[in-house]
Amino acid sequence: MDNVLDEKKVKQVVDFDKAPGERETPGFELPLLLFAGFRTLIDELHAELARQGHPDVRPAHGFALQAIGLGPDAASTTEVGRSLGVSKQAAGKTVDRLVELGYAERSDDPADARRKLVRLTPHGRDALARSAAIFEALRTRWATALGGDRLRDLEDALRTVTPAESFGLDASAWLRG
Repeated sequence: MDNVLDEKKVKQVVDFDKAPGERETPGFELPLLLFAGFRTLIDELHAELARQGHPDVRPAHGFALQAIGLGPDAASTTEVGRSLGVSKQAAGKTVDRLVELGYAERSDDPADARRKLVRLTPHGRDALARSAAIFEALRTRWATALGGDRLRDLEDALRTVTPAESFGLDASAWLRG
């Protein structure tokens, strides 16, 4: 069979007979560890947000709330979609849900009657402010577990290998066929 891996070749790449400290970490482990760290932080954030009065906020909502923004200016659904790297329709569904939950509101654009603007409500601003405080507490907990210097080194290393514009959430290319 052509699609069966040769066990000897696999063992050359990853020697599972050695203790983790005695072998190189296999390449596939890095993205899994990064994702697990991300997922841990996001899950802990949302559990704490639920305890603090925001049980309906989901990760996608948090990204959309950030895209709408905290400032006095409002955003259009198209702008929210562009920030998230999703279609206007997908952004519209998320905004609809945020409006339904009381985190955002729509209003007419005074400069263009055809356009609707989206802005955060006090409930939405509260969710973002609490998220920021919770993320600070989570970072402090990681600094305690890892040591402050190690955590700063990790953050610096990740900044070195990730593009500066990576703070947007444009994962749409991952979902296309």
